[in-house]
Amino acid sequence: MIRRIVEIDEEKCNGCGACADACHEHAIVMVDGKAKLMKDDYCDGLGDCLPACEADAIKIIEREANAYDEKAVKERIAAKAAQGKPLGCTSAGCPGSMARSLKKEEPISNLQEAMITTPTQSQLKQWPVQIKLLPLQAPYYENANLLIAADCTAYAYARFHEDFIKNHVTVIGCPKLDEGNYSEKLCEILKLNNIKSVKIVRMEVPCCGGLEQAAIEAMKQSGKMIPWQVVTITCDGEIKE
Repeated sequence: MIRRIVEIDEEKCNGCGACADACHEHAIVMVDGKAKLMKDDYCDGLGDCLPACEADAIKIIEREANAYDEKAVKERIAAKAAQGKPLGCTSAGCPGSMARSLKKEEPISNLQEAMITTPTQSQLKQWPVQIKLLPLQAPYYENANLLIAADCTAYAYARFHEDFIKNHVTVIGCPKLDEGNYSEKLCEILKLNNIKSVKIVRMEVPCCGGLEQAAIEAMKQSGKMIPWQVVTITCDGEIKE
């Protein structure tokens, strides 16, 4: 039968996983960091996933497809819930939530030992830090270097305060867990304040791409020429070259 159904452009998909979270039928899954329609039968064609996609990678088309099977969807959701498996993932798990052990086998040098045992001072210059809580205007934004960081980065990278927060106004968020679009608020902050530079620090996992895309979009929409860079942190706490 010819009916309305979603189509995903994998080239545009940034792997943030927002569409999989937004799909009430859980018809979309993340495979190798890309969103995929799991099965035609599971998609009702209503497009709940469209507003969640900041990359504009999803659209509704009409094509030959099996009819939406509401019974099968409910049975699948119930079965997955009983097994305790996340619905937006394949059996291998979402790239950003895949369990792994991080082994640090290198011997600790005298300098590293001194760094560990010597108390360090917080380099945070302002409060709040969560993007959703930040004011649009504040004195600390004036001539500031803005750090836009995924909240996991501070836990993964040991010298986060010294290497990133120092001499920056810090804002954090998680595109996977927070609701809404960061780009609109970040754009207003950039428009209303004299920001000198922007540094984006994200994790290597695909869902962190949503934060990077939001920040870049905010800079474009602000109409200002602001120097910027992206730094990617690996899950074992290194800066990715």
